[in-house]
Amino acid sequence: MSVPAQRPVPVFPLPDVVLFPHVRLPLHVFELRYRRLVRDALAGEREIAIATLRPGWEQDYQGSPAFHELACLGRFEQVRWLPDDCYDIVLMGLRRVRLGAVHHEFPYRSCACEPCPEQPHEDGDPLAEMERHALLAEMRRLLPLGGEAWRTSPGTADDASLEVIVNTMAHALRVDVAARLDLLGLDSVLDRAQRLHEHLRRIRGSPPREGGAAAERN
Repeated sequence: MSVPAQRPVPVFPLPDVVLFPHVRLPLHVFELRYRRLVRDALAGEREIAIATLRPGWEQDYQGSPAFHELACLGRFEQVRWLPDDCYDIVLMGLRRVRLGAVHHEFPYRSCACEPCPEQPHEDGDPLAEMERHALLAEMRRLLPLGGEAWRTSPGTADDASLEVIVNTMAHALRVDVAARLDLLGLDSVLDRAQRLHEHLRRIRGSPPREGGAAAERN
């Protein structure tokens, strides 16, 4: 997918949430400004950026708390309008982006959006295949400990690409926000896979984070 550099996109900042490309993120949207964001996005490109709030966001959440510039563009995959005028949505992560200048603040923020560079790799490359098989085996070992969205993720399929497997595990495992942002910031999928192995060695034996349990918090 190609994204024009600096195209403004609606921004949905959330605490403790880091979206990765090729990963599904379910959200319950109930805050007034973000219900407006959903409606506006559905009338436009159907894309929003999921950004991670910086520490201290609680002090200014009803205003404009700071968020990390590194984010992920997501596209609405499912939208369900609820009788109380709230929404249950599922986003599919599209690609990593950097958020720039704020185009407008009210009722929600919209920012310039520039795609992050991606270092190309071949899935058939021996190193990539070795990483893919090792991570897929590790994922299968952890499946019984995960939530439904984790168990049914496309990243668990035998033919899943290295990027899909790496991003699914990075989203689902119990690593802190800083570690997940570090993984998201790596331009090379192979580097991300190797960094993920380091995290797995440290947390081996701990259950994965519920990949389908993310929800809007306010």
